[in-house]
Amino acid sequence: MQVLAIDIGGTNVKFLTGNATEPRRFPSGPTLTPQAMVEQILAATADWHFDAVTIGYPGPVVYNKILLEPKNLGRGWIGYDFAAALGKPTKLINDAAMQALGSYEGGRMLFLGLGTGLGTTLIIDKVIAPMELAHLPYRKGRTFEDYVGERGLVKLGKKKWHRAVFDVTMRLKAALVADYVVLGGGNAKKLEELPPGARLGNNANAFTGGFRLWHDYE
Repeated sequence: MQVLAIDIGGTNVKFLTGNATEPRRFPSGPTLTPQAMVEQILAATADWHFDAVTIGYPGPVVYNKILLEPKNLGRGWIGYDFAAALGKPTKLINDAAMQALGSYEGGRMLFLGLGTGLGTTLIIDKVIAPMELAHLPYRKGRTFEDYVGERGLVKLGKKKWHRAVFDVTMRLKAALVADYVVLGGGNAKKLEELPPGARLGNNANAFTGGFRLWHDYE
């Protein structure tokens, strides 16, 4: 079965099938509605064959349903019928969880996505648990995301942000009894060294996660 994996970001929508060599993309942004995205996906994949679709969505998803409208996109995502619009069976998953699944190598893995915000997912023996840890209180009335997300990097500077990433990673790893941590997201590559028990992820793993959701985790 060929799966089309779609990774929705605040800047671009990227997508790939298992038998394609390079992902395709188009700009996203605050005017992108789900209908507009579907229309562009169908036009851009007219020469691709796929049997099913995985969508990595930038927000909470529970039981294949979007819970909140996205912060950086247009409106209308809650309740939208992607399967009907795309004409294929479709699974929805949080975007950080999709990249986490693509990074998973067994056991208890904690994924931290260091990007505009902080994406968090725990996978235990192939059971995926997307989490919303970013907004929990951390220090001085601020959250984990305030320290290790993009705002923290800008406000603290790279050296203090680096220390915060180390501290947050070790705290969450201990609290969730994770065997290892994968640090993904666009800012992970700015780390000059990694916390103990952590390794770097890769944004391309999001597509792997989208494929795995159908093939390995049904």
